[in-house]
Amino acid sequence: MKIRINIIPGLAILLLFCNISSKGAHPLSVKKVTFEQAREITWENSHVLKQVNYLKLQKDQERRAAKGLYYPTVGIMANATVMSDPITLDLTPVRDAIAPLYKTLGNYGKFGITGVPDDMANQIIRQKMLAGLNEIESQQWDQMIQKKEFGVVAATMQWPIYAGGKIRAANKAASINQLEVTEITRQKQGELMSELAERYYGLCLARQVVLVRQEVIKGLQQHLDEAVKLEKEGMISNADVLHAKVYHAQASRELSKALQQNEIVNQALTGTMAIGDSTLIETVSNLFYLDSIEPESFFIDLSLTRNPLINQIESKKQMAEQGYKAERADFLPAVAVQGTYDIVNKDLSPYMPDWEVGIGLKWTLFDGVARFAKVKAASLKTREAEEYGLKAQSDVASMVNKLYHELTMYHDQLTELATARQYAEEYLRASEVSFRQEMTNSTQVIDASLALAQIRTERLQAMFNYDVTLARLLEYSGVSADFSSYSNRNNAKSEHYQ
Repeated sequence: MKIRINIIPGLAILLLFCNISSKGAHPLSVKKVTFEQAREITWENSHVLKQVNYLKLQKDQERRAAKGLYYPTVGIMANATVMSDPITLDLTPVRDAIAPLYKTLGNYGKFGITGVPDDMANQIIRQKMLAGLNEIESQQWDQMIQKKEFGVVAATMQWPIYAGGKIRAANKAASINQLEVTEITRQKQGELMSELAERYYGLCLARQVVLVRQEVIKGLQQHLDEAVKLEKEGMISNADVLHAKVYHAQASRELSKALQQNEIVNQALTGTMAIGDSTLIETVSNLFYLDSIEPESFFIDLSLTRNPLINQIESKKQMAEQGYKAERADFLPAVAVQGTYDIVNKDLSPYMPDWEVGIGLKWTLFDGVARFAKVKAASLKTREAEEYGLKAQSDVASMVNKLYHELTMYHDQLTELATARQYAEEYLRASEVSFRQEMTNSTQVIDASLALAQIRTERLQAMFNYDVTLARLLEYSGVSADFSSYSNRNNAKSEHYQ
């Protein structure tokens, strides 16, 4: 159902008013946009959505960092060491222990060699023993193993192969964080959609109220002209003319107020769309309402599975479970492969190897009760998240119930106001006819005109409330993106003045 009434062009007056009010500040440009176009502009420019996008990129990098825990860590290690004393190995006692033996055998030992006379054999062996004694005594038996000052540059490698489940828990937590950011994005989009609907259709309402006020002035002006004419003919008193002038002035003030409200809402809408306040938005989409929508249970069921806040709480619960697993992993050993390779050194002992590789195990068997307390705290956090989730589900269901009944209330108001508008239009027509036939005074005509304007304004306000409530209902149901599809349904009805 669409009602089009040809009255004074509202946009021209509105542009004139806005240009006058902003004179000396900045020129205004007019931009015609549908609600869908306004949404696209908002999605592109919104600082809130850009902020959430950076958060998403951050969580993506954290996910990559968590994957890196599965891989070895390779690095360079440099050490410069100064010890109090050098490391030496004193084998003098060994020399002192074996030298007498060599000396005794070299001088007095008796030996036998097969096929050689004993004297010759003794001489040969004694000479060998004495030569060995000379060799022993000529050696340095107090050796330097490591100088007191030395430096090493080495490549290091460490590869955890088992950490009790901590690495797996960290990667699952990073994945959960990514999913949570997705829900945060949906939440911000839903909030932004409701804000955009409130301000876009608020501008629709403001412009329509301007047009209604213009129509009132047009009707009162015609009535005032007729009253002045009838007064000149002596058919009505001057009091009737003054009465018409008073209400004509009042209608002018109401129009001025409506124009100011239009500018205020326009600035709010440009703020949501993030396009600056030098643009005058001309709405193309109209206020609308639906004869019927899905039952309340449909939206409650949607909210339990699609509401981004509930899904974020579910992510928090899963995060708490991974935290519990990570704390419990402290009771298990940690195993890692590690190794070093000597790249370059200065004054390092030549007895040190060039490289080494090994496998290590670390297992804390007792640390008081710290680990038990941490595991218990993590378990309680999981229970807390469960209760928080149940409370959120209850709150969201209550909000959906409230919004659905408000939507029904506004629909009922529109139905009732449709009937009231018909009566008001007929009453105004009858009053104008009676006034021309001198059967009634101007007060009745003015009252009828103002009553019709009031009903039209209330009907536009109810339609605006319906649209904003529908947007919030879809937001809490987790399907804000479907708002435009509701306005394009076959049973959607709009009402506007041109």
